[in-house]
Amino acid sequence: MRFFVDTADVEAIAELNDLGMVDGVTTNPSLILKSGRDILEVTREICSIVDGPVSAEVVALKADDMIAEGRKLAEIAPNIAVKVPLTWDGLKTCKVLSDEGRMVNVTLCFSANQALLAAKAGATFISPFIGRLDDINIDGMDLISDIRTIYDNYGFETNILAASIRSVNHMTQCALVGADVATAPPNVIKAMASHVLTDKGLDQFMKDWAKTGQKIL
Repeated sequence: MRFFVDTADVEAIAELNDLGMVDGVTTNPSLILKSGRDILEVTREICSIVDGPVSAEVVALKADDMIAEGRKLAEIAPNIAVKVPLTWDGLKTCKVLSDEGRMVNVTLCFSANQALLAAKAGATFISPFIGRLDDINIDGMDLISDIRTIYDNYGFETNILAASIRSVNHMTQCALVGADVATAPPNVIKAMASHVLTDKGLDQFMKDWAKTGQKIL
């Protein structure tokens, strides 16, 4: 499973990228707001750091305007994936841009039917929102599993990009059910390295080492 980092924080992206933990980046209007930077400027900088796909989202609601914005965003760098919402106009935009050879990430997916439509429209990525489904007492992981089954049944090449990830358990579950990509905030990716027994074991090793009175350097 590939890891995308869900942020517009350039320093956090660079840190994870240096460790080989970043296969791509996803942004959205909320993350751009949080960064406090111009969308074109910060997206260009992210693309200079990361070799993989960098999702940049349109903000128009009508297809013609989405297409124009998508083409503008795609000019930033060759690894831009234009992000569009899963609306009828978003699907129209996806079809046009994908036919032009551009990567398209269809976002805000909450049903298997929506995912099926996105695949038929030529989406490079479909972004089901796990956490937001969990918020309304629907198991978001069931949606990932359903999309996996449908795509495998018919050979769709659209990548399942699990989004709205809130915890390390979400990351594990995504990998188990076969998501192609999981996009998560930097703190969730870092938290994957943590375990109480690792901390406990290391503490004991350090206490025992101190008793030896030895040094390596």
